Amino acid sequence: MRSEQEMMELLTEFARKDERIRLVTLEGSRTNPNIPRDSFQDYDISCFVTEMDSFKENDRWLDVFGRRLMMQKPEDMELFPPDLGNWFSYLMLFEDGNKVDLTLIPIGETEEYFAQSDGLVRVLLDKDGRVAKEPVANDRQYWIAQPTARQFDDCCNEFWMVSTYVVKGLARREILFAIDHLNEIARPNLLRMMAWRIGAERDIRSAWGKTISSSTATSRRKIGRRCSRPIPRAAIRRCGVLCSLVTSCSGNIREPWPTASDTHTRITTRPSRSTRRRFIAR
Repeated sequence: MRSEQEMMELLTEFARKDERIRLVTLEGSRTNPNIPRDSFQDYDISCFVTEMDSFKENDRWLDVFGRRLMMQKPEDMELFPPDLGNWFSYLMLFEDGNKVDLTLIPIGETEEYFAQSDGLVRVLLDKDGRVAKEPVANDRQYWIAQPTARQFDDCCNEFWMVSTYVVKGLARREILFAIDHLNEIARPNLLRMMAWRIGAERDIRSAWGKTISSSTATSRRKIGRRCSRPIPRAAIRRCGVLCSLVTSCSGNIREPWPTASDTHTRITTRPSRSTRRRFIAR
C-alpha cells in the first residue's frame, strides 16, 4: 500500500500541473488530529476547477492515480439521484487498498463550500490566493451537545415506543421488520444516550464523531458488551442498557427534569421475566 506521503504528493502534483484546477482541499478524518491514523482512512479531496465538461468526457485522466479495483460516480447514477448540485464526485478504490473520494467543484462555488464546511478541511493548494485566511481543521461540529430535559425525554420516549414494534415483529416472527425498527430507530437513540453519558463522564465538549466509533475505549467496552448480543434476546437486554444509561445521564441535563405529569415517558425498570417469556423467542 502506498504511504500517506506518497498519496498526498501524487494528488497535489497532479493538481499543480493541471491548469483547470485552481484550488485543492483535503477533508475528513485525515485532517483531524484527534483521530488515530490507520490504513482504512479515505483521502477526501476536493478540486475547484474552471470547467467540468472536459473532466466528465471520459475517465482516463484518473489513471494517473493508480489501477482501480472499483469506482463509483454518484452524480452519474440513476437509481440513487444525485444531491451535490453542480459538484461531481469519483469514489475510487485502488488495488493497493487506498481509497480516494475526489470531488470536482466549480471555482465559483468556493465561498459556498467553505461556508458549509463541517470544519474538517485543510487547504493543500491555492494557485490564485483565493483563501484569504487558511482554515484550521477542528471537529467542533461533532462535539457532544448537552441535552435539554425535553430532548432527553424525547430520546427515551422514541426508544421505548419503537421497542414495542421490535417486540411485535419478534412475536410475529417478522424478523426483518424487527431488525429494521431496532437498527434504524431504536439503536440510534441508544447510541445518542451513550453519547450523552460519555459526554457527562468526560467533557461535554468531547467529539463524539459521526458514529459510535469515537467513544472512549473504556466506555465502548463496558457498554458494548451489554448491547452487542444477537437478536432476539438482545432486544430486551438493550432496554436494560438504556435504563442504566438514563439513570447515569439524568443528572447532567441543562435544565430541571420535568415533573412526571409533564413527561411522555416513565422509566421504571427492565421488563419482567414474565414479559420476556411472553414476547421473546427463546
